[in-house]
Amino acid sequence: MRIYSTGLTLLGAVLTSTALAQPLYYPHRPDVHIDAPEAMDGDQPGAKPFLDPNPKSKSGKWADIQATLPFADGPDTALQLTDGTVAIHDWCTGNWFRLTPDIKGRYETGTWSALAPMPGGYNPLFFASQILPDGRLIMNGGEYNGRPGNCGKEVWTKLGALYDPVADSWVPVTAPHGWQSIGDAQSIVLPDGSYMLAECCTEQEVIASISGTSVKWADTGTGKDDLNDEEGWTSLPGGNILTVDAWKGENNSTSNTEIYSTASGTWSAGQNTVSQLVDAGSHEIGPAVLMPNGFVVYFGADHSTGANNVFNSSTGEWDSAPPFPVIGGAQYDCADAPAALLPDGNVIVQASPAVFQKPSHFFEFSMNKKGTAKLTQVNDPKSAPHLSSFQGRFLELPTGQVLWENDGQTHHPEVATYTPKGKPKKAWLPVVSNVASTLNIGSTGNAITGTNFNGFSQGATYGDDAQMSTDYPLVRITNNSTGDVCFGRSYNFSTMGVWTSGSTSAEFDIPTTCESGANTLQVIVNGLASAGIAVTLQG
Repeated sequence: MRIYSTGLTLLGAVLTSTALAQPLYYPHRPDVHIDAPEAMDGDQPGAKPFLDPNPKSKSGKWADIQATLPFADGPDTALQLTDGTVAIHDWCTGNWFRLTPDIKGRYETGTWSALAPMPGGYNPLFFASQILPDGRLIMNGGEYNGRPGNCGKEVWTKLGALYDPVADSWVPVTAPHGWQSIGDAQSIVLPDGSYMLAECCTEQEVIASISGTSVKWADTGTGKDDLNDEEGWTSLPGGNILTVDAWKGENNSTSNTEIYSTASGTWSAGQNTVSQLVDAGSHEIGPAVLMPNGFVVYFGADHSTGANNVFNSSTGEWDSAPPFPVIGGAQYDCADAPAALLPDGNVIVQASPAVFQKPSHFFEFSMNKKGTAKLTQVNDPKSAPHLSSFQGRFLELPTGQVLWENDGQTHHPEVATYTPKGKPKKAWLPVVSNVASTLNIGSTGNAITGTNFNGFSQGATYGDDAQMSTDYPLVRITNNSTGDVCFGRSYNFSTMGVWTSGSTSAEFDIPTTCESGANTLQVIVNGLASAGIAVTLQG
């Protein structure tokens, strides 16, 4: 186990063969093409995933999804639908597949099924995506938009689609007026439930007004100081958004961070990071995760130093964090990579050498009460030796695990769960204050209210190439006699802001698959489950 630390001030699946496209498809800026690194062309002989030899290791454990993977090209961005199932895109196709947990709520022994195909001609890779407050899925853009089995050339498409999980149907979404591209753009759902979208390669942003299947756009983001390209958006306590600029020099007279005000719809300069976090050649940067202590850990892509920083959301100040290590003579970094907040407040992150090189290794970032930050190498999934960090995605599950998948472009597709060892603090858990004690099976529009329904983070992040936020409440119902689990599809969330105070609310439907009698209901957000509430299901 390798640990790297520094002092800071705290706030008061089974592998399967698949038909794979060649060449490899990378996330990059239109005028900054990254050639295929030689190290990605073939597997390293004898490479094995890291396994911590320490018998008292604090590393979590990996387990593959057991059902044969259904993807024609490979697993791509995963999104948590509000009925407890997971939707995973088959990259460079118009297909999504649903992973349904088994009757006990386990995803490793879950089953696959196909969602309805997307509108014809929309087969993207590297795109914006979010779950909306009404439970629907919206996606926009794509750096590539090819045909099944072949992503084609980079096009930065402005196509989009809206998915209704109840009807299992898609409708096309028209791009904002005048936009020439959307591409590998960032997106976010604001605290009031509005969907905000960037144009990848300009300073433009818009906010959507969605009514039924109609999506209208209004300009926002006055004062953005550089291009949106390669940047990620991180929700802050209070509702504002943090970004680190990818197209300006570090530590100079011009601020290299910006804050978006949700109240005014404008960007303003923040304080400079203390380290170079952006790779100077590719303009890539790593993911950022807001933690329950109020700090944002921002992982860097500078492969000369492996530097990482933390942002104090209370003071607006930046500080150094433990850097990525040199392993096997190579400096590790996050030139596009996934990260996710774990239930105990740690952050898991995937890293690899230089830009788009392999192999990958995995780390947990942590901060204790005294302000000491650590970066600890943890166990790898099976396919890690064959991958660069840009190929991975995380998603937070209601079990307290994270789902991880890679896009399989190096012939090693894998979907797996990571089960961490740490536990959350009681104060972080959702609290249900009001829900009916008797509920009807098959009923809709059941009201539920409480606190901490949106958690302390967006959940899993990546950056401008993929978003998979889970800052909304899921409703899990467990039968007291059998232990069987069902999820009530949740929607109409009263807020989508993190670190919310006061009471928030949602509605949920009870599927006909739920079992009658005495049950226990829990609200779950980002893997954090409330105390159980006794309910009786009838009908």
